[in-house]
Amino acid sequence: MDFGIKGRRALVMGGSRGLGRACAEAFIAEGVATAICARDKQRLDSAAQEIGAQAFPADLSRPGIAAQLISDVIARLDGLDILVVNTGGPPARTFDKTSDQDWRDAFEGLWMSSVAAIRAALPGMRERKWGRILLITSIAAREPVPNLMLSNALRAGLHGLVNTLSKECAAEGITVNAMMPGYTLTERLVELGVKEAETAARIPAGRMGRPAEFGALAAFLASQQAGYITGEAIACDGGLLQSI
Repeated sequence: MDFGIKGRRALVMGGSRGLGRACAEAFIAEGVATAICARDKQRLDSAAQEIGAQAFPADLSRPGIAAQLISDVIARLDGLDILVVNTGGPPARTFDKTSDQDWRDAFEGLWMSSVAAIRAALPGMRERKWGRILLITSIAAREPVPNLMLSNALRAGLHGLVNTLSKECAAEGITVNAMMPGYTLTERLVELGVKEAETAARIPAGRMGRPAEFGALAAFLASQQAGYITGEAIACDGGLLQSI
């Protein structure tokens, strides 16, 4: 299917690996001029060269960086039509082991960087009367995952942002949606110590997800055909949310 986005311009935050990279690859396959950002410049440059994206090194946990990133991408691509907000997952913590500084760091890196990026990207989308904003959250935003206190709390709040902002932008041709990945075969799950066989046994599909499947969802939600889908939080989880 032709998704009608050839020639559009996209930025995928956190696009050097995992789900972000999968989204970038899906856009590039559709003919979208795609930029990716990440903190690790070496890994970012390598990924950009491999998939044909433009690289923008950025540490989104630092105040002001997200807005500057959007400005730089708009200047390089001559505009921005599709924004994928993908912030790194906060460290695993229980409530008792989460300090005030942990909360502040997670809020700045996960919440405020998302708000700043969206705020910077919206004016151009409004001017063109077309835009796609996608936030990668997690099934943890709907069904809390043990030991992920920071992610459980803050990502759920992002769904409120998605739902509210979508209503403000709908008449301007801009959609705003959240994508909730389930257990997908990425480096993040390795870092969290998730055991593949044990986890797959809990998933109705009988396996963990593949990054390309998540990328396909992003490409569809960014498509011309998905212009009437907005304010949603869509799971890509093999049926897990319905079973836990």
